[in-house]
Amino acid sequence: MAKPLQRSSPSRSPWLDRLSAFGVWSVALIITAIFAWIMGDILWRGAGQISWDFLTLPPQNAGRDGGIGPILVSTGLILVVCLSVSLPLGLGTAVFLSEFTAADNGFGRLVRRSLDILSGVPSIVFGLFGYTFFAQTLGLGFSILSGGLTLACMVLPILIRSAEEGFRAVPADYRLSAASLGLSRTATLWHLLLPAAVPGIVVGLVLGIGRAIAETAALIFTSGYVDRMPTSLLDSGRALSVHIFDLSMNVPGGDAPAYGSALVLVVLLILLNGAANWIGRRLSFQSGFHWR
Repeated sequence: MAKPLQRSSPSRSPWLDRLSAFGVWSVALIITAIFAWIMGDILWRGAGQISWDFLTLPPQNAGRDGGIGPILVSTGLILVVCLSVSLPLGLGTAVFLSEFTAADNGFGRLVRRSLDILSGVPSIVFGLFGYTFFAQTLGLGFSILSGGLTLACMVLPILIRSAEEGFRAVPADYRLSAASLGLSRTATLWHLLLPAAVPGIVVGLVLGIGRAIAETAALIFTSGYVDRMPTSLLDSGRALSVHIFDLSMNVPGGDAPAYGSALVLVVLLILLNGAANWIGRRLSFQSGFHWR
């Protein structure tokens, strides 16, 4: 009896596999080393500046003395305004593009192309737009509200595209099963699709927070330089990134507090990202969806 023909597998060179693995590991180690170098430098130069007075007192002597208390409050208010505007608009637009617009729809393609272009626009352009539209045309002036709204415009493209991909990653069987059970489109979206799309939403949220909290150029033209404690959203407020820029570029002898402020900014960014991931996991767990 003749033996069945066997499909020959392409030959694999062990040296090629080892070379590929070496290249991947080398790139990973280089990136890790660069990150460790930057973090080590910030920790080494900035850890000595951290104290309760540094975190609560206002800046003195052009920022060389005192602390960053009003700076932290202004940064938090700007971030709250940014997320309060960008989250509803971003999720609503993502739902429209993923659930109510076909993939080959001309209007949907135009919106996606516009978002892709906006995500690559330099932040200084958003700053000029925010200064012209929010500060001058709407009469908000140099204020926390102008800065937060400008950052919302910057964050929206990233948040919308990430959330849209999260909704599109949900299997179509979920929608068909919900329709067969007689669930309305709103109930399907709220109780089924939204919890399943949490990973994509969290990714967009983390990227948006990272860009917003570390932004400098856009806030110089919108929220301003004032380092006093803000009393309302219409007051001018100096963000933490702008404070670091001012200390390092315009204030002689401001390197030490600049490093301390940079360390606070990095720790704040890590805490916000961790909180976003924790909230996402909690929402997924409560809804019966688990993600890594």
